[in-house]
Amino acid sequence: MQTGAAFLAQSREYLTGHYLPKIRAAVERLSEEDTWWRPNEASNSVGNLMLHLAGNIRQWIVSGVGGVPDVRDRSAEFARRDPLPRDELVAILTEAVLEADAVLARTDPAGLNDRRAVQGRTVTTLQAIYHAVEHFGMHAGQILYIAKLRTERDLGFYRLEAGIPRPVWPGHPGGGA
Repeated sequence: MQTGAAFLAQSREYLTGHYLPKIRAAVERLSEEDTWWRPNEASNSVGNLMLHLAGNIRQWIVSGVGGVPDVRDRSAEFARRDPLPRDELVAILTEAVLEADAVLARTDPAGLNDRRAVQGRTVTTLQAIYHAVEHFGMHAGQILYIAKLRTERDLGFYRLEAGIPRPVWPGHPGGGA
């Protein structure tokens, strides 16, 4: 597999096979109240982070790479205080990730150096995808941390076998359903 094609395949795998399933599993363990809990006004709730991830991935990949008009309202992602139910948040985020995955599936690796405008910046297609995936991973980690903090439990995404951590999160080969 060529480098560009491998980059696109791995980006899709991280979004759909690693980050999204872990976020879903973590959110399932939270109460509705804990989904919108925030330690202080300078910090985000899991709900706000999920809305933010959906907005960001749509802006950077669906719009920036895929060419769909950008309708993002970034400040609304963080300002929301009237809680949406967890299942609605999961549906919003899942839909955004699947839209991004469809764009990545049809992205030509030969165009990874093409320039495009996202958030008022000129970036390459590769930079837009790389940013969106690393940004998603950063906030996924925050969501998982909050879930562990609020439930006081390990999320159980890895099992040690002969001292080697093996992935067992839902949707991962060898993981749960």
